[in-house]
Amino acid sequence: MPPPEQVAVAMDWGGTWARASVIDRQGRLLWSSRRGNTSDPAREAIIQNATELLRQGIDWARDKSIAGIGVAVAGPVDAETGTLYDPPNLPTLNGVSLKALWEPELGYPVHVGNDATLAALGEFHFGAGRQARDRGNPSATLVYVTVSTGIGGGVVYRGKPFLGAHGLAAEVGHQVIDTGPLAPACQCGSSGCLEALASGTAIARIARDRLVQEGRDGFLVESSDPTSLTAETVFQAAAQGDGLAISILDDVASALSVGLVNLLHLYNPDLIVLGGGVTNGLVELDLVDQVRDRMLARAMSRRHRDVTLVTSTLGDAVGMVGAASLVWQEVQS
Repeated sequence: MPPPEQVAVAMDWGGTWARASVIDRQGRLLWSSRRGNTSDPAREAIIQNATELLRQGIDWARDKSIAGIGVAVAGPVDAETGTLYDPPNLPTLNGVSLKALWEPELGYPVHVGNDATLAALGEFHFGAGRQARDRGNPSATLVYVTVSTGIGGGVVYRGKPFLGAHGLAAEVGHQVIDTGPLAPACQCGSSGCLEALASGTAIARIARDRLVQEGRDGFLVESSDPTSLTAETVFQAAAQGDGLAISILDDVASALSVGLVNLLHLYNPDLIVLGGGVTNGLVELDLVDQVRDRMLARAMSRRHRDVTLVTSTLGDAVGMVGAASLVWQEVQS
């Protein structure tokens, strides 16, 4: 009788949802579910909600061999202890070690990492990185950048994530792009960060501010109350030819290209992967090529320009696939 199939239980835990999957060694999602974070702000209630979701995955996989539990969370995470430090989307978990909390309770090894870092790991092993290997052009250094509500990133070098001294490396959204006196404030406490210029939150804020300041006519004005504008509204307006929306997204493409060329010079990747909701909007408007061209125009050498820029192939599952990849990495080490 063959041994039971080996699987990982993976969780992608954000500010709104906790999502869990059972994932096999080929990166396939065998089971998935999600829960909205509880409205009860107490730490115990939030943790219990996520714990119950993990138990559902463990119960579903009871006839398989569970290699471990992988957890992807937004914000700074100590990779060795699984301790969260000032997580922006789950602030009540500041100082909590999910590893120490869940290993004795759930009975399996628990591995915790920053969601963007693990997304990079998932893309390397099961997404764009695997596609590159299938084409006979394996990536040595992959940089993943998620452009969504915020901006995060991760770096993988020859299959291993680059973590830094405390597991906090590659906070790419907080590289400073604008140092001028009017640089927008960022939620990290600084100003002029890439996240404050090109994230979904930033796009909506910029649109509101410019409508108030400029008061121009157009689809963007007519389609929405300025106080309720979202990044999606701006993308829809740009698709209709709205001049203000097009101007805003041109600035976003410019800021993003500067951020990417910084990463080009810092990490010398041969593969850059863009993910997240804002990236989806850029794809729909055919702006990714513009970002690529601006990035390459700023590259300092021909060898720096020897890089491929693609969009994510794993979609919303990238965090969970990355969390499972962390389990497989630990099993093999």
